[in-house]
Amino acid sequence: MAVQLDGAAAATDQAAARTGKGGAPPGGRGSRRWRGAPYLLLLPALLATAVFLGWPMVRNLLLSFQDLNMKELIQHLTEWVGTGNYREILGSEQFWRVTLRTIVFTAVNVVLIMVLGTLIGLLLARLGKKMRLALSVALVLAWAMPVIAATTVFQWLFDSRYGVVNWLLDAAGWHAMADYDWVGTQLSTFFVITVMIVWQSLPFVALNLYAATTTIPKELYEAARMDGAGTWQVFASVTFPFLRPFFLATTFLEVIWVFKAFPQIFAINQGGPDRLTETLPIYAFTEGVGNLHFGIGAAISLLTIVVLLAMTAYYLRLTLRQEAQEEHEEAAL
Repeated sequence: MAVQLDGAAAATDQAAARTGKGGAPPGGRGSRRWRGAPYLLLLPALLATAVFLGWPMVRNLLLSFQDLNMKELIQHLTEWVGTGNYREILGSEQFWRVTLRTIVFTAVNVVLIMVLGTLIGLLLARLGKKMRLALSVALVLAWAMPVIAATTVFQWLFDSRYGVVNWLLDAAGWHAMADYDWVGTQLSTFFVITVMIVWQSLPFVALNLYAATTTIPKELYEAARMDGAGTWQVFASVTFPFLRPFFLATTFLEVIWVFKAFPQIFAINQGGPDRLTETLPIYAFTEGVGNLHFGIGAAISLLTIVVLLAMTAYYLRLTLRQEAQEEHEEAAL
């Protein structure tokens, strides 16, 4: 009996040595299939991205090297001009004016969105349950409204003859604003667009900030107040350090979202008056579709992507440098 048990134990040890702890040959075909499983699961998403995003990008790139106007489109002609479209655009003062305008427009909107969104998020953290629920519902409703529907509402609010804003200003004693045309000048048109974009973006920042504040231990706030810290000191020493990753990620997303904003600007005044409120997406559409210079429009759209990538790369570089500096200071302490 002892001999049989020893033989069975030896056979079991040999089988374990051949198969490994998990019962499968270590480094065998089965383990290789398991390591490749995540990539196999990602394959449908990668294929969909290649078809619906990659292929249009390739077609747009090829189109940017062609002189494609209505004549060539109707006659199915392909006239390659090389980098001619890019040279024409980069040599145009209009492109650089629109680029600078787009960067300034993006910076102003992102700063307003982050500041106001942070204040509303901190307000949500301090409100009672009922008031927090009411404000959260209002934010969600504003966030859920479709862009074109929101734009239509703002067109009605700022209408020169029947707008509520002009009526309220007139009733408040500013009679000169009774028939004011909000889309008649560059600054007033940008004011309307900025108010609308900020209003649409605030819910995302505020709700995410409030959710992030719930992860901060309350003991830290109590300790800071016991040390005599004021409201601003509590925010700077407790709240902001915990929420720094949130601020960095949210700012990054808002830069992208505002930079490529198209329907709000186009629906308000189509980049007017006199094309003074055109940003790069509107400029690409106007030149490509409006003026039927499809090759030029394709080149502008690709240059828009390059400018956006340069902005985000610069922002990420500053972010990584700041994080490395903070880690160095913490290590020195």
